[in-house]
Amino acid sequence: MPVFPVEPNDHDAVKQCLRGDKQAFEVIVDRYQKPIYNVILRMVRDPEDASDLTQTVFLRAFEKLKTFDPRQKFFSWLYRIAINTSLNFVNQRKRTERMDDVASYEDTTAHDQYEKAERAEKLEEALMRLRPEYRAIVILRHFHDLSYWEIGKILDIPEKTVKSRLFRARTALKDCLLKVWGGLT
Repeated sequence: MPVFPVEPNDHDAVKQCLRGDKQAFEVIVDRYQKPIYNVILRMVRDPEDASDLTQTVFLRAFEKLKTFDPRQKFFSWLYRIAINTSLNFVNQRKRTERMDDVASYEDTTAHDQYEKAERAEKLEEALMRLRPEYRAIVILRHFHDLSYWEIGKILDIPEKTVKSRLFRARTALKDCLLKVWGGLT
């Protein structure tokens, strides 16, 4: 068993791992498992999926370790694998959900399908009439279910600003819907 200093350099651990020392990769996993899990959890919003995907990220990292460029920061390389894995998962889940929507869509009457499509079109039209900063907040909050804190981080604004803009955005959206729909309450 190799002896590591308290915090071995990531690049040294990668070199040791590439030389066949699997315990060096365990050090990497121990160091980055929690931050990678947290990143993935924010992307997929399900603890079990995040746990599974975290394992997948480390497996992919181990398999692709030879492609790591030592001029980069190791965590940035690992983070990119985590983000790509998460995005692939989310996109796959969306395709599956859309297929489920199609199945339930077929169970409704033609009139119901028409009304649902018309509502979606009117909402989209009203959203497009909002100022971009309002539209972004509505989409992040109501379509992506992000917290005020997460929206603030993404838009680089304080949480209080997120709340006030969301209030103004909802008011503006209601006004737009009334104009577009002609009487929506």
